[in-house]
Amino acid sequence: MRVGVIGTGYVGLVAGACFAETGNDVICGDVDAKKIEGLNQGKIPIYEPGLEPLVQENLADGRLRFTTDIPQVTRESDIIFIAVGTPPDEDGSADLRHVLDVAAVIGDSMNGEKIVVTKSTVPVGTAAQVRETIESRTKHPLHVCSNPEFLKEGAALDDFMRPDRVVLGVESPKARQALEQLYRPFVRTGNPIMFMDIASAELTKYVANAMLATRISLMNEVARLCDLTGADVALVRRGVGSDERIGAKFLFPGPGYGGSCFPKDVKALMRTAQQYGYDFKILKAVDEVNEAQKRVFLDKVERHFGPDLSGRTIAVWGLAFKPGTDDMRESPSIVLIEGLLARGAEVRGHDPAALDSARRIFGDSIIYCERDYDATNGADALLVMTDWLEYRNPDFQRMKGLMKTPVVFDARNLYEPARMRELGFSYYPLGREAVP
Repeated sequence: MRVGVIGTGYVGLVAGACFAETGNDVICGDVDAKKIEGLNQGKIPIYEPGLEPLVQENLADGRLRFTTDIPQVTRESDIIFIAVGTPPDEDGSADLRHVLDVAAVIGDSMNGEKIVVTKSTVPVGTAAQVRETIESRTKHPLHVCSNPEFLKEGAALDDFMRPDRVVLGVESPKARQALEQLYRPFVRTGNPIMFMDIASAELTKYVANAMLATRISLMNEVARLCDLTGADVALVRRGVGSDERIGAKFLFPGPGYGGSCFPKDVKALMRTAQQYGYDFKILKAVDEVNEAQKRVFLDKVERHFGPDLSGRTIAVWGLAFKPGTDDMRESPSIVLIEGLLARGAEVRGHDPAALDSARRIFGDSIIYCERDYDATNGADALLVMTDWLEYRNPDFQRMKGLMKTPVVFDARNLYEPARMRELGFSYYPLGREAVP
């Protein structure tokens, strides 16, 4: 099939590479000439395990191309995916300017019947606006569809190639047949392709992310209650997660959720509800809990060292919002580091993938360490903010020898309090026994 993808960000690049991998002729378009130049050389602008070799292989085989000519993408494709960004507006709503700008270009460039699919995360009613924009500029037949993505950064290729479900909002038998054929190679194990009306498909993505964000904020509240009552959140999580109606996923407490989806989508869903006259109280609470959670470990640091951190060196392990990605959008580490700097601390940061992202945010305000133990050298304390695998079982004796004082603040509950006490560390986890 001839597939076009407009937008080579996280979603568009993964989709284009995976569609090409299953034998389709894929052309991806983006207005960023520098990015396209790099992509045509097989260099990808994001960190995602396995994506670069997949792009390189399909480029070499001729199934994948990149261009800045968006009209060319339209003309050469039968199915066109819109995968441009929808950043949050000042009021929390999704900014649809890029989506509708692409729709206008598609309308001006159509040379025959097309299937246009919104892959970007967009609020209910966006497909109708896309249809109106395109139809105002062309007389060619058009089928508009919605196909929300459910990719986890760090595991995006596996999520796309072996999805637990594919959600498709369609309006015509022709679009349904074409998209079913396109996605058939990805669901051979029997996971469903779910066809539904377009509005329901648009809403499904937001509700899924809102549900996951709610679970995280709930467990973060539980962890803070455990801090007050002496209960152990790890045991509570196991007891709750064993209920088959609930399950264990997304019940790990932490410093708050971040990334490109949960914060933006929670706010956008609240805004959609507001536009329809509904006050979404649960999501308001979820958002408020998450913002407060990002400051919990600043409070823990203050209680240990006092409010003035002048002369203190604080090591931070983990800058990305989660392991497996270089994405620092809405990362809790940003709030933490800004708070440490405001209190006079010197910050030494390490992350296996996100140092370049951090440099764009903090400039020369912090020290960037290529090796994890370099960050702890001479540090008064270590803060663990992201649960990368390499942080889960460190050489504590080496760490203790490097640090000025053996103090660890563990926002991911990676270590056991009893062991940290035996090793001589002051240890502050979340919702578990602290070792002052």
